[in-house]
Amino acid sequence: MKTHFQDTKNESGVVGNVINPTKTRGVANVSFKGKKENVNRKQEYCQVEKSGSTQFTDPHFSEKVFSSVEAILDLSVFRSQVPLESLVMELKRKIPTLRFSPLEPNGRISVQGSFLAIQKLKESLLLKASFLLEKNRNFISEGKRPNRQNPRRHLQRSSSSELLRSSVTKATRRGETLVLDTDIFLYLKKSRFYKNTLKTCHVFCEERVDGEITTICIKNAQECSQPNNEKVVKALFEEYSLALHWELRKETLTLKGKGSKDKRNIKLACEQLSSRFPQVLIYFYETHIDIIGSSSDTNLFKKEITELIRLES
Repeated sequence: MKTHFQDTKNESGVVGNVINPTKTRGVANVSFKGKKENVNRKQEYCQVEKSGSTQFTDPHFSEKVFSSVEAILDLSVFRSQVPLESLVMELKRKIPTLRFSPLEPNGRISVQGSFLAIQKLKESLLLKASFLLEKNRNFISEGKRPNRQNPRRHLQRSSSSELLRSSVTKATRRGETLVLDTDIFLYLKKSRFYKNTLKTCHVFCEERVDGEITTICIKNAQECSQPNNEKVVKALFEEYSLALHWELRKETLTLKGKGSKDKRNIKLACEQLSSRFPQVLIYFYETHIDIIGSSSDTNLFKKEITELIRLES
């Protein structure tokens, strides 16, 4: 942040001090000792006087603060599944705004680009890893199980190309597989879009939740259904989920250290407000409560919950 405001392009004065984090989430205090500076505060602008200080809110993912990010990737974990050169070419096609250094023999590569592009790169690699993992699981579950005495030796003898070809063939017969972030899937599943799409296209979904990752398999509900329906639904869910990825935010109400009565009051308050916030998804856990929705909805929901609990206590 200090580097950003010190940049001559921003016509900032000398940055005196940066305090981050502060007591307010997402807010940093920046002190200046020079020229005036217009600070972007989620599309609201405020003037900073000489030798004064201001408060600004760095937007979600800080994409407005950092214009360029550099990351070093270790792609060696993919070496046994796909040629690394092909993987890099695929990433270049998907995210043309990124700049890649030459791939090193050890699988490392340097990547530079905007914060949003780096975020997209991260998502692409996570989906790629989950997809390959799912293929391996399918391969093993279809009867081609490794030798129990030495499973590693058996897997080493199987070539990666044969493994992937077998998985793709079997996956095609079973339907279309889609791997999503669990929070995004739960929000997607709650929507009318999800239910209407399944009904209109005569398909159903089999779900498997594995921590932060959820795998869904899209299958035709009727034998007479068009085979292409599965692919159409997968494409629709992918596009909708990508939009949710940039829109959704998760707030957490912690329950640690609270007594049974306090936990019960917080839960009742959430249930009481849920009817007023139909676009907010609420999940109750033993140690916390997750609130998922747009940034404005989750902030307002959490604020009203806090006030409601304070009034009832």
